[in-house]
Order: sequence, then C-alpha cells, then structure tokens
Amino acid sequence: MTRILTAFRLWSHALLAVLVLGLPAAAAPFAAYVMDARTGQPIYKQNSDTRLHPASLTKMMTLYMAFTAIESGQVRLDSKFTISSNAAAEPPSKLGLRAGQKIELRYLIRAAAIKSANDAATAIGEGIAGSEEAFAQRMTQMARALGMNNTQFRNANGLTQDGHFSTAHDMSELGRHLFYDFPQYYNLFSRRSADAGIAKVASTNRRFLDAYQGADGIKTGYTRAAGFNLTASAQRGNKRLIASVFGGTSTAHRNQVMAELLDSSFTRIPDRVREVRPARPRLVAQAAPTRRAKVEPTPAATRPEPQRLVLQASPPPSTRPTAAASTLVAARPTMNLTEALQKATAGASAQGTVLASSQRPKARPGSRNQAIEQAVANAVALDEAPAASPSASLAQPVLAASKRPVRSPRRSASTADVISAAPAAAPAPVQQASAEDMLLDSSRAPKPRSETVILAAMGEGDRTPTEELEVVRRPADSGRNWGIALGMYKSKVEAEHRLVSMALQDGSIFGGARRDVANTNRGFEPRFGNLTKSVAQLACDRLHSRSQECTVIAN
Repeated sequence: MTRILTAFRLWSHALLAVLVLGLPAAAAPFAAYVMDARTGQPIYKQNSDTRLHPASLTKMMTLYMAFTAIESGQVRLDSKFTISSNAAAEPPSKLGLRAGQKIELRYLIRAAAIKSANDAATAIGEGIAGSEEAFAQRMTQMARALGMNNTQFRNANGLTQDGHFSTAHDMSELGRHLFYDFPQYYNLFSRRSADAGIAKVASTNRRFLDAYQGADGIKTGYTRAAGFNLTASAQRGNKRLIASVFGGTSTAHRNQVMAELLDSSFTRIPDRVREVRPARPRLVAQAAPTRRAKVEPTPAATRPEPQRLVLQASPPPSTRPTAAASTLVAARPTMNLTEALQKATAGASAQGTVLASSQRPKARPGSRNQAIEQAVANAVALDEAPAASPSASLAQPVLAASKRPVRSPRRSASTADVISAAPAAAPAPVQQASAEDMLLDSSRAPKPRSETVILAAMGEGDRTPTEELEVVRRPADSGRNWGIALGMYKSKVEAEHRLVSMALQDGSIFGGARRDVANTNRGFEPRFGNLTKSVAQLACDRLHSRSQECTVIAN
C-alpha cells in the first residue's frame, strides 16, 4: 500500500511539473474539409469551421492579392520591389533577400508559391499596400468578399500571431478561387522547382505531387502551433476535388490523410455534373485612396519622347467638296462652269496634295438645272475658301455619275507611302453620261479606310509640304491581346467543333477572332484570341448565362 501511494505521488508530481513548465501535452487540433471543385459542394468535413492557425496556407491569399493587383494594372510581373529590413529579417523558410535589394515581382511570387518563402511574402505585401499591416487588412477584406467568414489575417506569411486564424473550409474555398479566378497562374502550384531570380527554389509540396495521381497543387504550411497543414487539388477524368487538412503530426502523416480523403471522395461524386463557377469577389470601395506600389519604372517608361513628333491617327475622310459633282455629266457644258472648275483645280495645286477619302455621295438633286447651279456654287465657294482642299474627283478630267471616286492615295498599312504634290491636270471637256451610268444603285461600295498611323515631324505653327511627311507602318494596337478558353475536351476534333459552333452562334463577337486548340496535359482546350478585354469578358458573361464554361485569358 505504501508503494502504491509513493508511486501515485511521483506521478502527480510529474504531471504537475508538466503543467507548471508548460511543456506541450497534445498535438495541434485536427480539421479536414473536402469539396467537389466543379460545384463547391462539400463531400467530407471534420472540424471544418473551427478557427485554427493556417500557417503558410496564408500565402495563398497573399498570392491571390498579388494576382488581383496585376490584373487591375496596379503592378506588373516585371515591377521591381525594394526589400525592407522587416522583410529581410523574416525567419525561415526564406529566399534570402537583403534590405535595399530590388527584385522583380515575378520572382517574389515564385518564391512564395513554391518555396513558401516568408521574406518574399512580406515583400509582396509591403510593395503592394505600403506596409504589411495595411496589406493584412486588405487580405481580410478580400476574405470577406470571397465568403471566408471565419478567417482573419495579421500578416502576409502565416507566422503565428494573435488574431491570425482561418479554417479548413475557408482555405478550401480560397484554393477553389485560385483555380477558377486565375487559371493563367495556377500552374505555379504544380511546379517542382523554379528560378526565383537570386536562387533556384524547390517545392515544399513535391512529395505529395509526385506520390498522388492527378495532384496538381496547391500549398503546404507548418508552424509548431498549427501542425502540418495542406490544401490540395487533384483531378481524375472529369472529376476535380479540393481539400484541406489542418493539424497533421508530420509531413508523411498529413500526406497520407490527404490521399485517403481524396481517394474516398472521388468514388462518391458523379463523373459529370453541371459546373458552377465561384463568383468573382466585389470589394466595397474604401474611403482612403489606394496606395500605389513602390516599384522601379522600366527604361521604356522613363525614356524621353523625341521632340517635335506628333503621333496621330489619320483624320476621318473629308466630305466631297460638291455633293452634285457626280451629276455634272448630266448637265450641258457651259463656259461659266468650266472656268469655275479650272480656277478651283489651279488653287488646289498651290495648296499641296491632300490625302482624303471620300464618303458616300449624297442623293442627287431633283433636277438637272438645280444640280448645275449647286455645282457652280460649290466650285466658287471652294475657290474663295483659303484652307479648302480639292476633292480627288474634281482633279479628274472625266466625271462619271455612277462611278465611285478613285481610292485616295492613302493605301493599306502594308503599302502606305508619302504622296508628293503634283501639278493639277488641265480640265477636259465634260462628257455626257449614259443612262446606265446614271444609276447610283449599280455602283460599287467604296473600300474601307486604311488604319495607317502617320508620324508627322511638325512643330507648332509649322505647315510643311507633304514631302516632309513620313508614313510609318505600324500594326494597329487596339488592346486585342485577350482571349477566352472554353474548357477541356478529350479530343481535338471535339474542341474544334466547339470553336466552329461558337463562331456560328455568336458571329458578331467571334467572326474576326483567332481560333486555336491548345493541347494541354489535361486535354484539348478550344480558345478564341485577338479580342479586347471588354469583348472577352462580354463573351464569357453570355456563355455563363447559358451555363457554359468560359474563362478570360491573356494572350
């Protein structure tokens, strides 16, 4: 009995010492959540809404914010961020950044997504919002907009801090938004290694990516308070799952639990379902002005423009000097009319050559006499106006009512050149038109105007002759560097059939779009390119309203 009491006392003292010394007595809480990525419907959940430490899963939101800033034009992938002493002092895992160093955003993104570098994540937050605290507030606001109601951020890297928490459910939702909202960047999470500018980084998730069939992302996390966390995505056939595990006891244990959850969930979902894409977040405008990122401008942005160079598009076509000029062949030749035409063309040669495209001729006057009187009046007015330009049709010796004017010297962008001034030809007697020539409906439609951009070396008040003009051939840049992707298909034939059917269905949008089929490791993806961003978004909105798959992509 005495021995039993003695043993009990020793055990009590040991337990008291553990409690007093604060030694860990239990592992981090466990939580798990699995969803069908195509619909967002839950398949398995355990403590999925319990607020826990997310660890480096936080960096998924840091990257989501970076992608959003790039999409809005606030920053670019080649923007250079200056590293602060705060970012350089972050504990491992880290890229090894130094205070004062300048590095492109693309390398910071790779380091944060693949190596889970804490210093890179902090540098991203400070570069976009000015400080890590301001960036964390934006992260929390974005979380609310995404429906992550049990998430709050205090930093950009996920290191343990009071008030910094999330759930397995919320992190799965964030992973789904990364997959659907930014498919052009999602491949980062499947890379085993990448160049991060100052070093080559290896993926912290490469073991699971290599071991589990169909896995293509996305992010790991570990701290002593959180345990071993993982948000993963995998696809098998037409099925895709996204799942999160919190509180694993080791990397191997965490990966094993994730594999078992995915295996069991793949058998519980149908092969084909109606895809329900998550809605893009809509943030409420803030009262304070948005802080622009402190980035280094590229040389192209700071290079001074050459002086006395005015870049301007070609002006719209001028109206033909005389609406009734095309009806002159129907009138009897008179001396007054001939003299008026000679005087007008003589004044035109003194003014220099003018490049202009004529518009469609106006309707003929009601009678021949009215047409003659109107033509004479217009010719006289043309001679009296000092800045007026003669029409190309007046310089021709023969005027035919049914013929469209000859195309102006400004040709297509591939053959544009400078037209030198030439002396006006002497006017010939006006010829009588036939009855067939008098039919305006039988004439051909004019060819479209050229989109040639003319670079004119002109200073203020300089009115130089046309020989000083320089026509520069440039491709038209109307922002048509966007496109749409229409989902994945098992065969190239199916993908091409989808492109043809869409072109026939919405010819107003896709008539001039570029069509191609991308052969990816997930299947064949039909795409329309050469669209503006607004047209691409409009096309996807129409397809989404018909419950059809569509993603806006940058070419």
